[in-house]
Formats: sequence, C-alpha cells, structure tokens
Amino acid sequence: MDSDTEETRSQMTATKSESSTPSKKHKKRKRVAAEADPEKPQQVQATIRVIPGNPERIPPLVGYFPSGFDPTQNPDPDSTKVGVFRHKERGGTRLQVVVTPNKEPKVDFVGTSYAGEAQAGELCSCGLGILDKATKTLKIVPIASNKIFRLEAKIQGLDSAGKEPAGSGIGELSTQEKAKRRNELHNLYGTKKSIRQNKKMQTLKQEDDPDSQNDLDVIKQGMIDREDTDASEGHKDRNTPPFNASATTPHEAYPLDKIITTEEWKFLQDIYKLLEGGAEISQDSFPAFVCNRVHKLQLIEDEDKRNKLSCIFSYITHLIKFKDLHSMDGFSSAKGHRFPSMIKDKFSTMFDAVSKRLSTEKNNLLISFVLVLTLFADEFQTSMTDIAKDLRMSNATLRTHYETLGCKVSKKNDVSTVTLPVPLQFPSVRRKRRNR
Repeated sequence: MDSDTEETRSQMTATKSESSTPSKKHKKRKRVAAEADPEKPQQVQATIRVIPGNPERIPPLVGYFPSGFDPTQNPDPDSTKVGVFRHKERGGTRLQVVVTPNKEPKVDFVGTSYAGEAQAGELCSCGLGILDKATKTLKIVPIASNKIFRLEAKIQGLDSAGKEPAGSGIGELSTQEKAKRRNELHNLYGTKKSIRQNKKMQTLKQEDDPDSQNDLDVIKQGMIDREDTDASEGHKDRNTPPFNASATTPHEAYPLDKIITTEEWKFLQDIYKLLEGGAEISQDSFPAFVCNRVHKLQLIEDEDKRNKLSCIFSYITHLIKFKDLHSMDGFSSAKGHRFPSMIKDKFSTMFDAVSKRLSTEKNNLLISFVLVLTLFADEFQTSMTDIAKDLRMSNATLRTHYETLGCKVSKKNDVSTVTLPVPLQFPSVRRKRRNR
C-alpha cells in the first residue's frame, strides 16, 4: 500500500514539473508574436520643449465631440469644413469654432470659448503635446483661450450659432463692469489691509480719468466753499447772518443765497402778485420800509430783477411780523399775518421760538437779518428812519446794530446814511477785566 502511494505521488510531481516548464517551441512562438504586434507601445526617450505663445500667431484649437461624431472616419480631407470666428471687439478672448460635415449639411457642430462648459473656472493650464520621433522631441504649445471646445450639434436655422445662450451673463459684461464687480466682491470678502490697498490703487487709476478729474474739481470746489463757509461760521459768534470777510463787493459780503434759500423764493410772491393785480400796499399789513419803496418795483423794467426785489420786501415783512408776534408791543399788528409754513418753520428753528418771547440773543439776530436785507433793497446805501420805526427802536440803538454788521454810518444834512464798505471790518469786542 505504501509503495503504491509513493509511486502515485512521484507521477503527480513529474506531471507538474513538465507542465510548468515551457518548451522551446512555445517560447519562440511568443517571441515571434510580440515582434509581429505593431500596436504594442514602444518606449521613447524624448526631450520636452515648452514653446511660449506668440501673439502674432493663432494658437492651436482643441475640441471634442460629445455626440460621438468622428470626422476622421472619412478619408477624404474635404469631407468636413472647419471655421473659426472671432468677436469684433473682444477677438482675443471670444472665439467660436464651427465644424460642418458635408454629408450632413444641415447640422453644425459649434463650440465657444465664452459660453456653456467654457464658463467653468480655470483650475489648470492646458497645452497640446506634439512628439517628433525623428528628433525625439516633445513640443508643448498653449492652446487657444486655454479652453477645450465642446462641439455640440446645432441644427441650422433653428439654433443660431451666433446667438449667445441666455446663461452667458458673464460674457456679456464689459471690462469696466467686470472690474466693478470684482471690486465689490473684494470689499465684501477681502481683508482690511487688501481693501485699503485696493482703494489706493483705485484712487491712483482715477487720477488719469478725465471724468474723475471733473469730479475731483467739483470736490475741490466744494472743499473751497466749505472753507469759506467755515470762515464765515464766525457769524455764530458775532450773532450775524452768514458773511464773507474777504469779499470784494458788498453783494458778496453777505451772500443772499445763504439768507434766502432757493426753495423759499417761490413762497415770497405775495407782494409781486398784489402789484400785478393792481392792489395797493398799505401800512396796516406791511412795514413802512416796504411801503415807502414799493414804487421802485414799477420803475424796474427787468421782470427778474423786479420779482427778486419784491421777494426781498416780502422776506423783510415776514421777519418783522415774526418779531412782533413774539413781543408784547407788536403782537396785535402781527396776529393776523399769514406766514408760509416753510418760512415760519425756518424762523421758529433759527430763532428758537419755543416761547411767546424771543431771547435777547435771538432777537438781535433777527434784527441783523432785517438790516442786511434793507441794504440789498437800497443798493447798500440806506437810511435808518423808517426801519427804526418798524423795529420799534431808537436811531442810536439801530446804529449800533448796523456797526456790528460792519456798516459805516455817516450823517449829512441831518440825514443818517448807512453804507457797507468792503472788505468787512467789524468793531473789536471789548471784554471786561476780571477783578483779581
């Protein structure tokens, strides 16, 4: 039994060894088959050469057909027509490839560098490799727009190849709009340091822009006007209307547009309309200063100047009536006066009319506004007689108010005349010494 078992094992071992060792004929057959197979890749040691793009030459365009169309199946080189189109204004970034097979003239395969799949973000740079077996050199050149064109089938007449998809909103933006959106995103999500640097760069770029220069000139002019305003803020300390101490003409010394705003002129047409309607101006409703000078309006031929002077008269009337409305002796003459709501609200705010009487400081400020307007009405040479009566003040007290405004009071033939010399010179403020 043991001998039979050992004999069987030896036969199995011999069989395995014979099967694992190939014969010489089998090895030769494999070698011949490997040499006869031309599709088996061969190893080539090549030198890689990267060729940069040339702006004067169009780089190669690479595309693929997702539909499975293969133009190389037809050996005829004229079986397929290929056309490349550029945008008129943005030809460097907008390209379109159209492939038209002759067998299917009603179908075009269209691919663009700005719509569809091309809108995806660029995570890498694409290139085309060309292997020269003779010189053993692998040349790598950049491709057009760094895009691989997806050539999709379009039916001629139904899908216009030149029409951009509705989703190509990014391609429709101009360079300025793209830069504007980029700055907005940068200001939202950038760091504080980068935002400051970006603002500095934008400022430097705007210096060469003519439109920005115009805006800058407007800003500079505004700053100059603000400086003049700041310089004239001394009227708050002197309790006077806004003034320009460096003015060269009396009209510029106390700017009229800072006393009567543009919106207020249309609410000061009452005297002008009364005269146009033929009504008379009585002292029961208007101050003596206005009544004694209404005849000037009939002598002015220019309608704009006549309307302007009548508005000044109306503003003087409202100021005096507002003063009488908040005083004990003039309340009865002003309680029936009609103020435009805009004018009354302004007076209430400017003169702090929170009570029935005005404070001494605000009362003097109102008087200063009236006296400045009397200078405008009389071409900066006026008398104190009638306006002193309207303000219920003596000539001596009124003279002090005029001098506080920088006016000069001269007396000739028992008539006091007030003028406004320029530049303005205000009287020095006397301060009381403290007793030590």
